[in-house]
Amino acid sequence: MAGAGGDEEEEEEEEEEEDEAELEELLGPSPLAVEPGAQRVAVVHPAVKWGPKKSPLTTAELQIAEAVALVHTLQNWTVSEKIIIPTKNPDKKFIFGKGNFQVLTEKIKKLPHVTAVFLNVERISSLTKKELEDAWGVKVFDRYTVVLHIFRCNARTTEAKLQIALAEIPLLRSNLKNEVSQLDQQRGGSRYIMGSGETFMETQTRMLKEKELKIRNALEKLRRKRSLLRTQRRKREFPIISVMGYTNCGKTTLIKALTGEAGLQPRDQLFATLDITAHAGYLPSHMSVIYVDTIGFLTDLPHNLVESFSATLEEVAYSDLIVHVRDITHPETILQKATVLSVLKNLNLPSHLLDSMVEVHNKVDLIERYKPTEENALAISALHGHGLEELKEEIEKKILTVTGKKILTVNVNLEGPQLSWLYKEATVQEVEVMPEDGTARVKVIIGNSAFGRYRHLFPNNEEAESEILFVPPLYFDSAMAD
Repeated sequence: MAGAGGDEEEEEEEEEEEDEAELEELLGPSPLAVEPGAQRVAVVHPAVKWGPKKSPLTTAELQIAEAVALVHTLQNWTVSEKIIIPTKNPDKKFIFGKGNFQVLTEKIKKLPHVTAVFLNVERISSLTKKELEDAWGVKVFDRYTVVLHIFRCNARTTEAKLQIALAEIPLLRSNLKNEVSQLDQQRGGSRYIMGSGETFMETQTRMLKEKELKIRNALEKLRRKRSLLRTQRRKREFPIISVMGYTNCGKTTLIKALTGEAGLQPRDQLFATLDITAHAGYLPSHMSVIYVDTIGFLTDLPHNLVESFSATLEEVAYSDLIVHVRDITHPETILQKATVLSVLKNLNLPSHLLDSMVEVHNKVDLIERYKPTEENALAISALHGHGLEELKEEIEKKILTVTGKKILTVNVNLEGPQLSWLYKEATVQEVEVMPEDGTARVKVIIGNSAFGRYRHLFPNNEEAESEILFVPPLYFDSAMAD
């Protein structure tokens, strides 16, 4: 039997080594990675003057300001020029009309110090990119490639790196089509490779499909691990609070303020957080909760980029509560709110999560005598601690409602194991010892399944008095029960 166990261990070790080797291959240098070094960037924003593409919640000046902020996120990248050019239809091949395109080309050619142009549109095709680069004589980036590059620079975990590799697949496919069309023009694109029976296009397409499948399988393994951790948290009945918001709204600063976790180092930059991270904290009743920090949102993020991070965002669906943080000082705060709510709705979250969401207006220390106009919104300063106690009380109230936790007092025999059991499985708030009869009155916060186990294990222990508070389990999730 010992030999059989040893064989199993060896097989597991071999499997782990194979997984690591495959991950190393998948996470190797990206062909799309931007060359290291400084970039002096001209930011060009196509200003839509009218029509369905024009957003009523923003202006061209605010949109180019966000594009500039994206560039400043990257080390050694600087903005040398900001150019706003009007367009009727930004979806056209060259984005602008002939006249404006000519004006823009002349402007860029008069900027010899510029090494790249950031065209502030969601995404351009690889063919358009090549023709623009030929016309302007410099590298051209769109929002997809800039945000992807920021993600690459900020990715710390294997999961984040895999998600970025997955987001690159559509770009690699697009580049492949462009490459093949060029080969076809040279009469080389349809030749078979070394008698393999496959054309260059077919070989490369197959390899990309295989790579995508391997990435998705690796992400699925990580998702299963996360699911296991989530089950363990459910068994302990820790309520989970997802903190969400537009990028750089102050989510991490707020979590640090709520938990007192010294190791958290918020950064004043876009997309500082790419991974789901969990942080333990306490509510006013001393109930333990887990705050989950999530990736920030951005207007006009391409679908493929959002889709590649969906495995991370799906964690939000298993929360008990969402706290939506807004930078209330930002001139586009209303548009940012609309962006976040739109993404949340597309995640197909349970309706009660959207209905019970707590909205937080952050950075009110920068606005004199600020009062929220939205009903039920809470004004806070995560940096200075203003309004945090009110926020914790609101979170606790919502958590008690959605989890069906009870706050009650029970009599326990001090000679038995009840008190240590309650400390382990519930939140003990107060213990009043009665030495004359060797008992204690214990005030606890306890979840439904834990309370059921308590009554089963200790059937002779009665509640000392009627429940202080019982909130009906309006949204009790059966998955929480053992």
